[in-house]
Amino acid sequence: MIALQKILIIDDEVSICNGCKMILSENGYDVDISLSGREGLEKIINNSFDLVLLDIRLPDMNGIDILKKIKIKNKDTCVIIMTGYGTIVNAVDAMKNGAFDFITKPFNEKELSKSVLKALENKKLVQENIALKKQLYDKFSFDNIIGEDPLIVEVFNKIKRVAPLDSTVLLEGESGTGKELFANAIHVNSKRSANRFLAVDCNTFSSSLMESELFGHVKGAFTGADKTMPGIFEIASNGTLFLDEVSNLDFDIQGKLLRVLETGEYKAVGSSQVKKTSARIIVATNMDIQEMVKEKKFREDLFYRLNVFPIDIPPLRDRRNDIPTLAYHFLKRFCRKTGKKISGFSDDALKTLVSYGWPGNIRQLKNVVERLVILSDGNQLDQKFLYDTLEMRQEKNSNDIPVPENLDELKAAKKCFLENYFNKIEVSFLQKALSKANGNITKAAKIVGMQRSNFSTLMKKYDITYSENSTQ
Repeated sequence: MIALQKILIIDDEVSICNGCKMILSENGYDVDISLSGREGLEKIINNSFDLVLLDIRLPDMNGIDILKKIKIKNKDTCVIIMTGYGTIVNAVDAMKNGAFDFITKPFNEKELSKSVLKALENKKLVQENIALKKQLYDKFSFDNIIGEDPLIVEVFNKIKRVAPLDSTVLLEGESGTGKELFANAIHVNSKRSANRFLAVDCNTFSSSLMESELFGHVKGAFTGADKTMPGIFEIASNGTLFLDEVSNLDFDIQGKLLRVLETGEYKAVGSSQVKKTSARIIVATNMDIQEMVKEKKFREDLFYRLNVFPIDIPPLRDRRNDIPTLAYHFLKRFCRKTGKKISGFSDDALKTLVSYGWPGNIRQLKNVVERLVILSDGNQLDQKFLYDTLEMRQEKNSNDIPVPENLDELKAAKKCFLENYFNKIEVSFLQKALSKANGNITKAAKIVGMQRSNFSTLMKKYDITYSENSTQ
């Protein structure tokens, strides 16, 4: 059952209180009344109200004093001041002290209902905005971006320095390293956090469509332009615009982007009118833009405008100490999502995760953990499930094996190789020999040139039995 919104009416005139209560009750509100300031204030202290209709002139208390106490008790409570023509100046003073609106006596049913509805709708919008902003901050705050490796800590420190400013930021890093996540973190920790954050993937659109997407177009600018549409620069003005894979923009768009960065000015497609934007620009790329500049594939002047504050996002293989923490973070997330109870990873599985090359970086790790959670029916993720994932099979069949950086990693890599490569060869070797010998272990050992006892021991190692026409 949905709780009714609660309204308190404070007025020393019985007719005003009863009339307002009747009107608002019929509109579906839970209404209470007080005929004095002190009585009303006591109810406010002991109860929670969504809205208070407050007479500014009461015989026992000043309405402004009551308003101030309401805002101390609960600043989210909406207050509408009821005033006569002779006290409108006081009503304006009340607005300065936090009242949402005022209505002058005498007012009719329509005026009352409209003012109350407007106040409660505004309160709802404010609460929703606060909730959305909190969700955004919780998602993209530094506490929620996982990593303790010195390389990623350095990234955090750079973001903390640049976030409060309006400087252009260039995020460089491989695909899957979380560049958009860091761009969002910059936005929510900036003075623009209450405004829009818009992300555009420069891979998505053709050159003509990209121009329209960024700068907008007027009606009739091109075939299909049946109405005027604003661009991202207009929508994101006063907010933050994130251009992902900016290196894919063609030279014509690069020139127009340079103009926006230098002057804040642009023209919509098909228009001669110059518009202004104050959007903050954050760009990202997984390419070496400096090399592209040398090869004349990217404008040098635009590169220098974008390269005001470069931040290099390290690949996951360069911050291996963070892999277990990230893996468990994703495990908890997908356990909540699927309702499964998985305690963690086996030691071997965790070592494999740490030693793996992760060409797809954090995005690939997240996808692998999600797939493991879906496949697993046990309470632990082991190496079998890990190597049954598609991406790990592809990596096994490639020559891109990460080179160990210390003795422990070398030992882990050797163990991983023996368990997941050579062991399978040994199993196939035993099965093939047994098949040729029709299950006769003595004959199979002789075929491969081994002593029967050693052959039998190897079979026990892998728990291999062979019953087809077996004559031992």
